[in-house]
Amino acid sequence: MMKQVCLLTCALAISFAFSSCEDDDKMDMDTIEVPDGYALSAGTSTVFLASSIAYDTEASWVSGSYASRFTNGDGLYDDVRTSSNSQDVGGLGPVYAGYSCGSCHRNAGRTRPTLWSEGGSGSYGFSSMLIYVSRRNGAQFRDYGRVLHDQAIYGVEPEGKLHVEYEYQTFSFPDGETYELAKPNYTITEWYADSIAPEDLFCTVRIPLRHVGMGQMMAIDRTEIEALAAKSNYPEYGISGRVNYITEKGVTGVGLSGNKAQHLDLTVELGFSSDMGVTNSRYPEEICEGQAQVNQGSLMGLSYDQLDISTEDMEDVDLYMQSLGVPARRNVNDEQVILGEQKFYEAKCHLCHVTTLHTRPGGSTLLNGTQLPWLGGQTIHPYSDFLLHDMGSEIMGVGLNDNYVSGMAMGNEWRTTPLWGIGLQERVNGHTYFLHDGRARNLVEAIMWHGGEAEASKNLFKQMSKADRDAMIAFINSL
Repeated sequence: MMKQVCLLTCALAISFAFSSCEDDDKMDMDTIEVPDGYALSAGTSTVFLASSIAYDTEASWVSGSYASRFTNGDGLYDDVRTSSNSQDVGGLGPVYAGYSCGSCHRNAGRTRPTLWSEGGSGSYGFSSMLIYVSRRNGAQFRDYGRVLHDQAIYGVEPEGKLHVEYEYQTFSFPDGETYELAKPNYTITEWYADSIAPEDLFCTVRIPLRHVGMGQMMAIDRTEIEALAAKSNYPEYGISGRVNYITEKGVTGVGLSGNKAQHLDLTVELGFSSDMGVTNSRYPEEICEGQAQVNQGSLMGLSYDQLDISTEDMEDVDLYMQSLGVPARRNVNDEQVILGEQKFYEAKCHLCHVTTLHTRPGGSTLLNGTQLPWLGGQTIHPYSDFLLHDMGSEIMGVGLNDNYVSGMAMGNEWRTTPLWGIGLQERVNGHTYFLHDGRARNLVEAIMWHGGEAEASKNLFKQMSKADRDAMIAFINSL
């Protein structure tokens, strides 16, 4: 493998100790009301924070050797990787999408993508998004994999650059209030090899997911998810969710992770490889293996045979992600929030955004076999059934079909997004871009992009008075 010195010099450093919180963080901890029930969003992993580190604080059960491993995983998650030969912080590239986990998941959340600020791929080695490309028949292009890497280390060309233009359409609620939806149209230029004809290209974009409740998600009782699929059939509302069964590492199971529930685990090894170009025991080859331009690295006299990160370190990153706490609900006694919860149920949102699930007794198992029993036997409130639902095709400019197949999930099918922690995204990451590609600029737009099986709920929301719509948004922001 060939690496070169990367010119990235920035570094991310986050403290997780309560004693180091800013004054406003301490104030938030003091003023959060703690009601019964749903305040414990994640059982023993619930944290009572409403600050910029609300997603990025360890659960109270993390101690002893797990605490030191958490710290190591935290550093590996956040520290900027370079193209050096160091296993700790090296191995970046030659092409990549992000230079650390934390570059795209700032504070374990969703870093603001450059789609809106720079019109596509960002400059200075940063975009905070993944660009999936395929032929229209589903096959991959010879010179490109499933992900187009729009960044590269010095001396190597990015595989291409993404550009986006938004098509705006204004709609009205029955009471006269207007809202606007922005439909993205993606194009790719500056292909490193042969250009791909637009008529032969499917392109879909993903902005980062919030890393909230990852451990609880991995510990969920899969039989409960399958039971939900068996009874998740509400013909009066057109709802019928289904499991995305996935085979990975020789094991077939219930997919839970990812926008389309297309993974069985948190994909730490895949993230290091595909997102950052960091070779590891599961993916030992460079992501750009076979590209002629990779040979340029030999001109610098840099050729390394060792893997860029160890399995033990990757498991510490897995432990870090699964040990993060989930913020408790806020403002639950506020009259508007109470009304909004009632409207959430009246709109039948809870039929997909299921309020209560349970974790299996044994908890979860990390990628190298370490057990986390503290995650077991918990009652949790993710507001998701983790099932696939048809979210509508492009009809009259509205719909979420991206033509990208993931496992059993078709282009118009998406996993129900867990809503826990969603109301803190603006505080944690400074923006309110939602949905898989950030096309929704606020929660109202996110709801109004729903189609297919969510069409009935969207229409029920649409028919509400403005006061009731505002209350429902207030409720979602309390999660």
